[in-house]
Amino acid sequence: MFAKKNLSPQQLAFIISLILATFMSMGTFFLKPVWWIGLLSFFTTLLGSFSLIYYSIQRFIYRQIKLIYKLISQTKASKREEFYFKNILPQKNIDDVRLDVEAWATQQKKEIETLQRNEIFRKEFLQNLSHEFKTPIFSIQGYVDTLLNGAIHNNEVNTKFLQSTSRNVDRLVSLIDDLDEISKLESGELKLNFENFIIQDLVKEVFEALSFKSSEKEISCSIKKGCEIQISVYADKEKIRQVFTNLIDNSIKYGKNKGVIEASFYKVDGKTALIEISDSGAGIAEEHRTRIFERFYRTDTARSRKEGGSGLGLAITKHIIEAHKQTIHVRSTLDIGSTFGFSLPIAK
Repeated sequence: MFAKKNLSPQQLAFIISLILATFMSMGTFFLKPVWWIGLLSFFTTLLGSFSLIYYSIQRFIYRQIKLIYKLISQTKASKREEFYFKNILPQKNIDDVRLDVEAWATQQKKEIETLQRNEIFRKEFLQNLSHEFKTPIFSIQGYVDTLLNGAIHNNEVNTKFLQSTSRNVDRLVSLIDDLDEISKLESGELKLNFENFIIQDLVKEVFEALSFKSSEKEISCSIKKGCEIQISVYADKEKIRQVFTNLIDNSIKYGKNKGVIEASFYKVDGKTALIEISDSGAGIAEEHRTRIFERFYRTDTARSRKEGGSGLGLAITKHIIEAHKQTIHVRSTLDIGSTFGFSLPIAK
């Protein structure tokens, strides 16, 4: 009749009362074998014990359960919640309560794990930020101290030291600008200026702007054959220009000499365009792929800093794409190359 592991307080009270009433009526009938006295004893004991047991469960056990639920919700109970505690909660069986508590515990565990991961990322971010600032600051300090100690009068080194100082100042300014932009993107303060434009035309402009870098390594930049048909997208043109610049600049920096960079464009479903930037560079190891969009994360620290940059390019790229309510991903194989793909809405 009742599942042993799925009893409500009323059912539990009734079963215990029924057992007590049965034994009491049998005992009464044994002492005085009159059927109506035994029957009266049965119903009297059943009603009395049921009332007492059910009241005890409600009063003591569910009072504690009510406190548990209040602890889980961590808020002052509203009138609706008080109604729930008084009328709905007592109808729940113990298994239901257990499942609610287990669900709460699982949620708390996930939140704690998320906080722990965020704490690790926060520490790494602060360490990386400190390092990124220290490098140019110490360089500037060294050049200035040398100049102040007399090198400023040496025409062979003073101009060289001042030029190096200027480059490090530029690096600091660039770093601060990138941090400011990523902060605005994350907080939603940076407003996007949406417009319709041909995506192929924009990538050609970026190829041209970075041609002086690609020519140094004899890297060929082009649009993939079959992807020349113009696609008009609806996005912030200057922000997408920044996305292309970051991705293509990275492909040039870490690309092989006489390598290839290709841009490809596809209509996905009539509403979305898929854009991909592929290169024939060194590729990205599997353990790095899930973290390359983090701020300051570098797959090869020494080489990355030597190549320059703030270490925020891919993080900014990700935030720009997400600000457009779209996604970005990467596919990569070591020694073969990488493909960064993102989506944009097609022009209305």
